[in-house]
Amino acid sequence: MDLKGKRLLILGGSRISCEIVRHARAMGIVTGVTDWYPLEKSPAKQAADEAYYVNTTDIDAMAELVREKKFDGIFTGFTDSVLPYYADICERVGFPAYGTREQFELFIDKTKYKALMREFDVPTIPEFTVNTDRFDESVKDIVFPVIVKPADSSGSRGITVCENAEELKKAISFAADTSKAKEILVEQYIDNAEATVFWLFVDGRYYMMLLGNRHIKHNQEGELPLPAGYTYPAAVQPKFLAEVAPKMEKMFRSVGIKDGMMFMQCKIVDGTCVVYDIGYRLTGSLEYINLKGVCGYDPLDMMIRFALTGSMEEPDIDKKADPYLGGAYAYNVSLLCRPGKIAEIRGLEEIRKLPGVLEAVVAHPVGDVITEAMKGRLAQITVRILGRAADIESMKNEMLKIQELAHVISDTGEEMILPGLEESDFTGTIYEQ
Repeated sequence: MDLKGKRLLILGGSRISCEIVRHARAMGIVTGVTDWYPLEKSPAKQAADEAYYVNTTDIDAMAELVREKKFDGIFTGFTDSVLPYYADICERVGFPAYGTREQFELFIDKTKYKALMREFDVPTIPEFTVNTDRFDESVKDIVFPVIVKPADSSGSRGITVCENAEELKKAISFAADTSKAKEILVEQYIDNAEATVFWLFVDGRYYMMLLGNRHIKHNQEGELPLPAGYTYPAAVQPKFLAEVAPKMEKMFRSVGIKDGMMFMQCKIVDGTCVVYDIGYRLTGSLEYINLKGVCGYDPLDMMIRFALTGSMEEPDIDKKADPYLGGAYAYNVSLLCRPGKIAEIRGLEEIRKLPGVLEAVVAHPVGDVITEAMKGRLAQITVRILGRAADIESMKNEMLKIQELAHVISDTGEEMILPGLEESDFTGTIYEQ
């Protein structure tokens, strides 16, 4: 489908939104980016053909911008908070949105989507009710540790693991301050291995695209563990497809999901994927790069096409959307960095020449600062390297080689990359084709 010359307005100018700009421009689409940030603080504006300064929450002003500049479609990608406004703007100007405001609000609010999952017997993390007015009484039956999080936040913001009631009280206040709705969730903390499930929705048809191991690392004392990499497909995939996926499909159908994509982060408990987080949107793990390189389709490109045509259709998608990757493997090495100012990134040229590497995407370029406030958040991921492999051993060796070659050096001359993947991370976690 030729979209050359079509005009796409992208909501939000964060650095990761440069991925949307890059893909759209490669398709010949004219890109505009809007948010209220100045140009120097909006990397996607700098990358786009056109930059605007209209606040994405101002529906009237956004509608005027769309009409005045004659845009043909609207899209947003990686931020939950923008999604309801995206749906409202699209409805106002008569453009297709891949989800409705009600659907986005449902899958942004952890309390709401956990209730929906329980209705359809989809495994989810047990939670506790805490009454702040009767705090001591309401926490006496809680079994610690617990994890406290805002009900409506993402990117690991506002989250704390608590070992006792005193820590819990402080964590509730912290999470509430981070939550727009001032709502918090207290869940059992399960320190198990993790997996992420990726779904693709095409005109009411549901495809489980990938199920990958999310290799988290306890490499910062007192902070939440973050992913140092992903490997696909995960060993738990057959059980998930047989036991859990059908329940999820019924759940999607019950709320009218038709188009777009969704990721679900899970803890693995007795071989079962237990969901703890959902995003009805693109995710920073950039798995569409793996899918394009291994299976020949790109969910990001499909969603850009939808914004301009109202259709997610892709030739031969029934064959291409194979969660077993046609017998191949895929990976993502996520380089986490400790706080500091980035002075140099070394090794990317050599890494990009490795046989399986598809792309190396820099989230924080030279000059960026990893702040103390970013610790324990996904914002610490500085570079993502995505690739494919014919077998598990090749994948393991290439991922470990990437970690040897990569260096992020601070302005004080110190290595910033935190400890990453180890040999043991690959044992028993990957599905043997």
